[in-house]
Amino acid sequence: MANDVIVVGAGIIGAACARALALAGVAVTVVDRGTTASGTSAACEGNLLVSDKGPGHELQLAQYASSLWDGTVARLREELGQGFPSLEFDRKGGLVVATTAAGAGPLLDFAALQRGAGVEARVLDAADAKELEPDLTDAFHAAVFYPEDAQVQPAIATDALMASAQQHGARLLENTAVTGGIRDSSGALVGVQTPHGPLRASRVLIAAGPWSGEVAELLGVALPVRPRRGELLVTSRMPHRIFHKVYDGDYVGAVGSDAGELQTSSVVESTAAGTVLIGSSRQQKGFDSRLEVEVLGQLAAKALRLFPFLAGAQVMRSYGGFRPFMPDHLPLIGEDPRLPGLWHATGHEGAGIGLSLATAELVRDLMLGTPTRIDASPFQSSRASLLPHLTGVAA
Repeated sequence: MANDVIVVGAGIIGAACARALALAGVAVTVVDRGTTASGTSAACEGNLLVSDKGPGHELQLAQYASSLWDGTVARLREELGQGFPSLEFDRKGGLVVATTAAGAGPLLDFAALQRGAGVEARVLDAADAKELEPDLTDAFHAAVFYPEDAQVQPAIATDALMASAQQHGARLLENTAVTGGIRDSSGALVGVQTPHGPLRASRVLIAAGPWSGEVAELLGVALPVRPRRGELLVTSRMPHRIFHKVYDGDYVGAVGSDAGELQTSSVVESTAAGTVLIGSSRQQKGFDSRLEVEVLGQLAAKALRLFPFLAGAQVMRSYGGFRPFMPDHLPLIGEDPRLPGLWHATGHEGAGIGLSLATAELVRDLMLGTPTRIDASPFQSSRASLLPHLTGVAA
């Protein structure tokens, strides 16, 4: 059993893992070359979704995670007190619509498959959909409501999980880059090198999101995590006129696609602050963060198909981030058999906020050797779908 762990990455996956381990009595040190929530966790919408996942292992992980969020938010509120900012947790539900006749059948078929896997997916007629969202366009051909979908303010949620981890004994070292690994005489990983000196631990957990491949290379293994760029628009504050997460059914196809070229789809929702978030895009172009006007134009145009009233809204700002893309579309959670002492919690792509709590519990249970609530083997590096993308340990 590991009695001490170094977590590389202070985003929401790293923060959640640190908290789960600290609560279990493990000595945890979190290191990040930046600050808490300074990467992907501050550059996303905060989705906690089951609606975009078909039957399979990722959906099971999402359902597990969904069962944890309400209780965790309540415990964090109790631990951190009223002075800590609200996590803006809202189980608002998601409304998925088909804006074309051709898209209606696939959306309804997808919902039927999800219901078979235990997802609550309610097919709505036009009147029911408009009752949920009065300003929704009339030009849609099918609608499905997912009451389990939720939202959280991602940066605040990350900060809260990290603050809780620290309350339970975790140590946080910000602005501390990992520059290499430390191995013992048998070749096992027993720590990391940093500009401020070595850090030693029984296990090292990489939770660095889209930068996990870079960290893994520094420690001596190859990891096929690639950045997938996404952009968002944010309107100025306005009266609350969008009450759920609303998106076009083509979003599901974009999530599961391997395409590297630009893909955009309509995802629209309000925030507690009164702004409207408009997404989403997916594009593989390395860590190129340059703004592309074409992308923003597509996001705006597709949002108007769902909510025509947004034509009069003012865009306040835009921002983007990098999702950690895995070639088989499953996160990597667990020990790396190529290098004893190395563990992973990465590759969640756009679902990391929602899956963070379940990922942390899997990591904790696997490290402590206790039974996991769901089968963890589909997320481990030994899975058949990932093996072709892995290579051996560097010298």
